Amino acid sequence: MLESAPWSVAAARRRVITQLKDWGHRLPAAAVTTVEDVTTLLVQTAVADTGRRISVHLSTQDAQVCVLVLSHQAGLTPGHTPGGDRVLHEVTAQAGMTGCGTDTGPDGRRLWAVIDL
Repeated sequence: MLESAPWSVAAARRRVITQLKDWGHRLPAAAVTTVEDVTTLLVQTAVADTGRRISVHLSTQDAQVCVLVLSHQAGLTPGHTPGGDRVLHEVTAQAGMTGCGTDTGPDGRRLWAVIDL
């Protein structure tokens, strides 16, 4: 859990890369760059929801990582938000992307991306 603030982007990037290394993943430089860039885009979008906190969740399987970011901002309009299209286009432009998505529910906006390691 992180405070929803601009500085959280750097903290999230460090935590994601550290966790992947702790899990034993040997990341080539290109994968590190993609994971950091995608994490930045997802966290910046969640922070823009102006909630009090955000959370970043990871899972790995078959040489891929799923990065999930929650904004925890209640009261957003449920469903897909038009502002989510911008971040999805930016995420899919990154090398090594397998899939991504965003939606909004009672617990805030959820943004996720699956990246090849």
